[in-house]
Amino acid sequence: MKEQGEAPASARAEAVKGDALDLPYADGTFDCVIASEILEHVPADDAAIAELVRVLKPGGALAVTVPRWLPEKVCWMLSDEYHANEGGHIRIYKADELRDKITGRGMNFTHSEHAHSLHSPFWWLKCAVGVDKPDHPVVTAYHKLLVWDMMSRPWVTKQAEAALNPLIGKSVALYFRKPTV
Repeated sequence: MKEQGEAPASARAEAVKGDALDLPYADGTFDCVIASEILEHVPADDAAIAELVRVLKPGGALAVTVPRWLPEKVCWMLSDEYHANEGGHIRIYKADELRDKITGRGMNFTHSEHAHSLHSPFWWLKCAVGVDKPDHPVVTAYHKLLVWDMMSRPWVTKQAEAALNPLIGKSVALYFRKPTV
């Protein structure tokens, strides 16, 4: 990213293998913590949430994304394979349920948004034809549409996604702030 000018020259990153229930960082290490599409996989989600909050500095921001209830429920109804694989999704959150779990850890909720509405039909199609059939012509065609959208960001799909996100956004993002005291 540095070489392509997408990050400042002073930026640094480090990959660390760890356990979501015992993050290898001291209390209050980070200004911002992002848990993107993680908690739906973790059996002890309350413990994982406690760790996210623990490593966040006072005044820091927490962003958590999970699959949204309705699109995810449709996937579960269409396919047992979708959610029955090892390491897969073990729960479906309702946004208010997850918000309450996180505010119950002392975090202040700031706002939420829905995203990736164009991805919901893709997953519904995959679940309908079989998640193990990536070469199905309908799935392949829709995947090409998604790749085109992600790479080109055309006006028409931006508008479609903006209109559809409140209805069928595949993900819900919840944002929080840790109190300073």
